[in-house]
Amino acid sequence: MSSSTPVTYGGWQSERSGFMGRLSGPGFALVVVGCVLLLTPLNLSSWTAAFVCVPLAAVAFTLAFGRVLGLSADEWILLAVRHQISVATRRNVFMSGAFAPRSKKTDRQPMDLPGTLARLRFLEAPDGLGGALGISHDPAANTYTAVARVTFPGLALIDSDRQTARVAAWGSFLRTFCTEDSPIVRLAVHQRCLPDDGEALRSWTDRHLAPDAPKEAVTALTELMDGAGPAATTRETYLSVTLSTTRARLAIKGAGGGQVGAAAVLVRELHAMQSSLSSASLQVVEWLAPRTLAQVVRTAYDPDSQLMFATRNAAAQAPEWQGVEPGVTPELAGPAHAETDWGTYRHDGAWTVSYQVRTWPQADVYATFLQPLLRPRQNARRSLSVVYEPVGPRRARQDLSREKAKRDSARQLRAKTGRDESVDELLESQKARAQDMARASGQGVVRLTAVLAVTVTDLGELETACAELQADAAASGLELRRMWGTQDVGFAAAALPLGQGLPDRRMGF
Repeated sequence: MSSSTPVTYGGWQSERSGFMGRLSGPGFALVVVGCVLLLTPLNLSSWTAAFVCVPLAAVAFTLAFGRVLGLSADEWILLAVRHQISVATRRNVFMSGAFAPRSKKTDRQPMDLPGTLARLRFLEAPDGLGGALGISHDPAANTYTAVARVTFPGLALIDSDRQTARVAAWGSFLRTFCTEDSPIVRLAVHQRCLPDDGEALRSWTDRHLAPDAPKEAVTALTELMDGAGPAATTRETYLSVTLSTTRARLAIKGAGGGQVGAAAVLVRELHAMQSSLSSASLQVVEWLAPRTLAQVVRTAYDPDSQLMFATRNAAAQAPEWQGVEPGVTPELAGPAHAETDWGTYRHDGAWTVSYQVRTWPQADVYATFLQPLLRPRQNARRSLSVVYEPVGPRRARQDLSREKAKRDSARQLRAKTGRDESVDELLESQKARAQDMARASGQGVVRLTAVLAVTVTDLGELETACAELQADAAASGLELRRMWGTQDVGFAAAALPLGQGLPDRRMGF
């Protein structure tokens, strides 16, 4: 075993993209209104106007600068109003269109997904190896996403040198996409931990059990599966790769154009990254076919269907089940019913609460710091999605230089006014300078966020499962924020491996 000191990681920078500093557009308008209200009594030279305008100005400044759970008051108001409008118009309730008319062109029913996923289409394309590849097409964002089920050896039980090598290989893999002409605009790693009752194992054992097996051995094996099966958990890991048609316009045109050309370019990119994935110790089990991708989505919406699909997929390998396709047709991937509440998302007899990682660890951490988040729980299933968006060198240089200039200007202003510089501000300035130096030395820059979801099938266990998740996040050094008013969007990003991306402009993180 190696005796070298384990490498630590840190230096995450919060992205700030407010309209003016950290203020949003409505927040900046409130500040302007507050200033006008304060100047009005002076212009009128009236004490009566002062008694009216000063309290109103104080309210405006409080709404603009006051922050609760990382959001300003005006942002909370916008969230609440938007949610109430959605409730009043019943847009927060989704009912499956099981009897939707079939298309005259394809003789198939349309995709039936709720909320922001309603625009997605699952396409089928040749994977270049004689199989079929399922591609999630977002016509609004002009993106095509392929999803792979992957396995990896892990980091917890190996020495620090191999940990460092695997993390460095993953960083090198991300670095290959930090170019100006890369058609890949997003990569997302999705992992979910779900209880396993052992039904698939029992089905496989029944089919492979020898008729002349000793009765005592069969009894012992049955008791072992009955006892250990319900205590087991299953972890599934997926990697989604998203291609932008805007970035790959010329390549798509050269491949024939349209959806066929876009799929061909995406498949070509997937083949090109195989060696890099192997170097990062990631083993691609399979690139998901349309029916398999639909099954992954379906089991996220309906956890109880996991048992049915596991049993059916295991039995489909038997000779008497020949002709039965694994998975589910893409038209049935969505839920039968879903409803978005202020703090929860209900879907097909299950309840999910989604969280956004608000703050990454402030101190340096080891490579295994996220391990507590997917600790097995028997009362709930957890999902974690880490989304990476590579940034080209030109934009990275502009963004980091702008960030460094803002912090330096703020420091100079504080020095001129005689105010002391806080330790937090000093550390942020050092991080910004270190990132710019790393970028100049050839390293890549990515936008990064993580979203988590906890799902239960018993409403009485929901708050307990949420408390356990928050405790494990605190052990990892993370600060979570419940995605109030946007639980359906959080579910789509956290519980489904469809590579849902980051907004162009964000407040806070």
